[in-house]
Amino acid sequence: MKPPVLTVENFSVDYLGTHTTHAVKEVGFTLARGEVLGLAGESGCGKSTLAYGLTRLLKPPALITSGRATFHPGTGDPIDLASLNGDELRRFRWDKISMVFQGAMNSLNPVISIRAQIEDIFTTHRPQMRRPEREKAVGDLLERVGVDRNRMRAYPHELSGGMRQRVMIAMAMALDPQIMIMDEPTTALDVVVQREILDEITRLRTELGFAVIFITHDLPLLLEVADRIAVMRSGQIVEIQDAYDLYTTPQHEYTKRLLASFPSLTGERGDFIRTGASDARLGQLEETDQDAEGALQ
Repeated sequence: MKPPVLTVENFSVDYLGTHTTHAVKEVGFTLARGEVLGLAGESGCGKSTLAYGLTRLLKPPALITSGRATFHPGTGDPIDLASLNGDELRRFRWDKISMVFQGAMNSLNPVISIRAQIEDIFTTHRPQMRRPEREKAVGDLLERVGVDRNRMRAYPHELSGGMRQRVMIAMAMALDPQIMIMDEPTTALDVVVQREILDEITRLRTELGFAVIFITHDLPLLLEVADRIAVMRSGQIVEIQDAYDLYTTPQHEYTKRLLASFPSLTGERGDFIRTGASDARLGQLEETDQDAEGALQ
C-alpha cells in the first residue's frame, strides 16, 4: 500500500442541544496517497459531517469531541489539523485539502463571474501572481475540466448543471492539493452528465495523483470509481474493504442490505454495476454470472 496522506483516529462530532446528537462516532481510517476512498451510507448517517469536521468547516452547535486527523505532506513533519488556527488554517485549506461541496447549483455565487470566483483563490493564496497570470491560470483550469476558457466571463446561471459542477472541480484543483473531498459531486445531474463527470474525475486523478474521499449514497457508483469503500451507518464506519472484496464478500449485515437495495434492470445478479468499473474483476464477475445463468437455461 502507498504511504498515507491522511490518518483519522477515533474522530467524533456531536451536535449540542437539548438532546446531544452523536453524528460521528469514533471514526478511523487511513487514506493512501493517490487513492480514491469511497464513503457510502444512507442520508443522515454522518458522511458530510465527517467531511466538514476534517476540513474544520463545522459551525455551532457542531463540535469535534474526540480524536484527531493528521495530514502527511510529501515532505516535512505530519500536521495535526486540530493545531491549525486562523491564517494557518486558511492557508491550509484549498492548498493541501480542497472540497467539492454538495450541490453545484448553490455553491457558486450567482452575481460574480466564474473568472472572479476562481481568481479569488489565487488572490488569497498566491498573492504574488499578476493579473495576466491569474487569468491564464483560470482559463487553463477550465480547459483541464472540459470547459471552454471563453466561458470564464459567464455567470453561473449561464452554465448548465454539468458545467457548474466542472467549475467546482476546477476550483478545488486550482492549487494542486494533495487531497480532494468530493461530497455528492454528481447530485442532481442526469446519468449522461454524471458519466462525463466521473470520467473527468478518474482522468484527473490519474494525471495529477491527488487522493480523493468520494462521498455518496450511491454504492454502485463507488464500485466503479473507488479503490476502497467505507460503509457508514449511524455515525460509524461499519465496514471498510477493497471495492471488489466489498462487493463479492461483504462482511457486515448492513453492507449486504445496502448492496441488495439497488434494483436490477434485468433481474440478474450484480447488473447494477455500470460498464467502465474501475476494477476489471467486477466486469468479469458480471459476465461470469450471466454465462452461468445462460448455461442453466
